[in-house]
This record gives sequence, structure tokens and C-alpha cells, in this order.
Amino acid sequence: MALTTAGTQPSLGEVAGIPLPATTVDNWHQIQGFEAQSDDLLICTYPKSGTTWIQEIVDLIEQSGDVDKCQRAAIQHRHPFLEWARPPQPSGVEKARAMPRPRVLRTHLPTQLLPPSFWESNCKFLYVARNAKDCLVSYYHFQRMNRTLPDPGTWDQYFETFISGKVAWGSWFEHVRGWWELRNNVRMLFLFYEDIKRDPKQEIQKVMKFMEKNLDGAVLDTIVQETTFEKMKANPMTNRSTAPKTILDQSISPFMRKGIVGDWKNHFTVAQNERFDEIYRQKMEGTSINFCTEL
Repeated sequence: MALTTAGTQPSLGEVAGIPLPATTVDNWHQIQGFEAQSDDLLICTYPKSGTTWIQEIVDLIEQSGDVDKCQRAAIQHRHPFLEWARPPQPSGVEKARAMPRPRVLRTHLPTQLLPPSFWESNCKFLYVARNAKDCLVSYYHFQRMNRTLPDPGTWDQYFETFISGKVAWGSWFEHVRGWWELRNNVRMLFLFYEDIKRDPKQEIQKVMKFMEKNLDGAVLDTIVQETTFEKMKANPMTNRSTAPKTILDQSISPFMRKGIVGDWKNHFTVAQNERFDEIYRQKMEGTSINFCTEL
């Protein structure tokens, strides 16, 4: 079980050198034994990379733009999260097993920790990547209000924690590189948060095509409109306002905070930015992936 840190917030456990929530580590055997199906769609993201955003887009496509159907449950309950384990509630794996096919599931796991059945079943993967600087800022504010993760400490402390990969789900650099390098070997659509922000219609069309859904222009326009940051921030089914304060304390920081590209400039010092750029060059050397850090 988790060792407690200051206050009541838990510390992290570890699997194969990757930090994970201790409840996830305790449930690891069940997670690794999960049986994926060929018609599964797995939404894969590093934390704070637009997970809720892509979930709502996928759900609206799946429901052919029917907004009422997307109000059937809070977003976190519509697509089981494989790593979720908080006894006595059903685990993410148990919820996924009980779900009718075809299933949409989600994970933050890096490639090397994904249950083997996902590779064996030839299912579809939808990966969304967000630039590392904005991801760091968003994760910092998320950890401030998330009672299931360790206290992040000060901004300066968290900056060091993040670049050293000692946050839940491990190194951003390794996570993004791992999924990027696999993109042509499996049925994967690899999207960038910044591209969805810049041209949502074009990126949503890519998702529709990937999901083999042929929806008309009016439906597409509805999906674009319903998945703006402002619309989702005001929607109780996507803004996590239904989550208890003991899990997400939104009086500290809202779950849906800004949703912009370039907020890192409000947090990074000049020295931190220079240091981050140097670490980024080292960690991402030899990869063809390109991010934009401002729009």
C-alpha cells in the first residue's frame, strides 16, 4: 500500500522503474492480465495532454453528434480507465470487462507497460501528445488539486520532479517517444493537442475517418462546437464537478483550467526555460517528432 507523505496524500509506487499510483501498483496483476479485443479503441495519453477533450470528441463521434447521449454519464465513467483502482469501487479493468463491445477505453501507460493483449489483438490506438512545457504546467496545477497523487510542492520543486520523470506515469520524454516510434507499426492515429487547438475541424475529421464513421458536415460542426474549451468547462459531464472534493479539490485549481497553448510562459523563468530546452534536446535527440509551444 501507499506510504503517506505530508498530510493525507499518498506517495507513488513503481512498476519496472515507472512511478504509478500505489493503488494501480497493487492492482497490477489484474491490469496486466486484461484481455483486449480487436474492436477496442484505446485512447492513450500522457497525463494532462487533452485526455478529456479527445474522449468527448470520440464519444460525440460514436453517438453521431447526439449531445443528449453524451450526457448519459460523467466523462470519466463513459470510457473505463485501465489503471483506475480505488477499492471498494470496481476497478477500471472490471468496468472494461463489463462493457459491451465495441469498447472505447483509455490509459496513461507507456508502451512498455501496456497489457500484452493490446498488441496481440490488433486493436486501434488513438494517441494525443501535448508539448512538454504546457504539459508540465498543467500537471503541476492538477497535482495541486488531485488528492490521489502526491503533493507537488512548490513550482520550482515540481519542475525538477517532472524533468527527472519522477511523476506518476513516468517521463514525458520516454512516454511520447515510445508511442511515436510505434505509430507506423500498429493501427494508430497520432494527434497533437496544438493541432486540435489550431484547426479542430480538420483534426476531428481525422478521428472520424479513423473510427470509420461517416458523418455529415452539420454533425461535424456540432462536434466542433460542443468540444470547445468554454463549452466543456461549463459542462458538468466533462468538467469533473461531479467528482468528490476528497478526490479532486477544485477550490484549489479547476480541473479545466485554461486549455491554451503557451501558458508555460507564465510559469517558466528564463533559466528554467534554457535548462528545459537543453534537456529536451538531449532526451529527444534522434526523433522526428516536432511540437509547437505557442500558437
